[in-house]
Amino acid sequence: MKALIAAGGRSTRLRPISYTLNKHLMPLANRPMLSYVFDRVAEAGITDVIVNVNPGEAETMKNVFGDGSRWNARFTYVEQQGGANGIAHAVANAEPYLRGDSFVFFLGDNIMAGNISPLRRRFEEEGLDCLIALSRVKNPNRFGVPEFGADGTLLRTVEKPENPPSPFAVTGIYFFNDRYFDGFKTMTPSARGEYEITDMITWFIQNGKVGHEEITGWWKDTGKPDDLLEGNALLLDELAMNETSIQGSVDDTVQIQGKVTIGAGSVIGPNVLVRGPVVIGERTRIEQAYIGPYSSIGNDVTLRNTEIEHSIVFDAAEIDCGKRIVDSIIGSKTSIRSTQQSLPRGHKLILGDHGVVEL
Repeated sequence: MKALIAAGGRSTRLRPISYTLNKHLMPLANRPMLSYVFDRVAEAGITDVIVNVNPGEAETMKNVFGDGSRWNARFTYVEQQGGANGIAHAVANAEPYLRGDSFVFFLGDNIMAGNISPLRRRFEEEGLDCLIALSRVKNPNRFGVPEFGADGTLLRTVEKPENPPSPFAVTGIYFFNDRYFDGFKTMTPSARGEYEITDMITWFIQNGKVGHEEITGWWKDTGKPDDLLEGNALLLDELAMNETSIQGSVDDTVQIQGKVTIGAGSVIGPNVLVRGPVVIGERTRIEQAYIGPYSSIGNDVTLRNTEIEHSIVFDAAEIDCGKRIVDSIIGSKTSIRSTQQSLPRGHKLILGDHGVVEL
């Protein structure tokens, strides 16, 4: 079995950050989001991995993740051809690499607890043509949704229905055999102008043997800023005490409570309270500050005279504002300073398109 990982797309719902950084490289618990997908694939014993990326981004991705040896795998980076025509089209784009094999198709912005090994076993042992993973969600109209008959039979899957026929989302984890490519040749674009993966699943329901499995642990599609923050919090919750470490320098006045990781070369203190779960990167300096639960602070960050909680701070940000920051995503090399440090007094803003500020 092979794996196809989707790591392209425009990520319009994560602007302005996604203007300059591929969503799949955004840090969650101080690791690129996509690395957690590679973890799940490796746990399932899959070593041949195709990574679908935007045109021109293959080298960027390879520079971050390498050739796959970190996961005892072989990575092949394939640039999407023909434009953004839906995720079903992204699979068809990889046909030369997948023909003749079964494969798991994993959306790179999906993170989950546990692993996909049980799904792989069921797919193979039952000789399925397709297996989909489902998750019960509050807002299924944001996702592909399965429709069941009165006897529980899976009838079809529909994309972002106005009136969802069930409370489940089709997660971004799919198992297919290579009949996929025969089915795709019968597809036409939807009203959105895209080749929908839900239409492909429905084709398998009508022409093959399809299984479905509900994910019992947590699952998160990190498509919006609030989802990124929740995904970061879920991953921080997963930190075991034996996975935490303090490698930096910590002043005697610092209070550390709960699960906290501090990277090498970081200097914490004086007068800092860190209340976990929190991850602090390398070469970061924090003074006169409070770091609250569910915060990830990147590498080379300077943070002074500030309280921050339930937030993600990217690398090389500088924060010294005398304020309390919550529920925020702060991009690389961002500067947040107090109005007391410059004249005239007031709130100075340099904002790109789609920025969000609360004053």
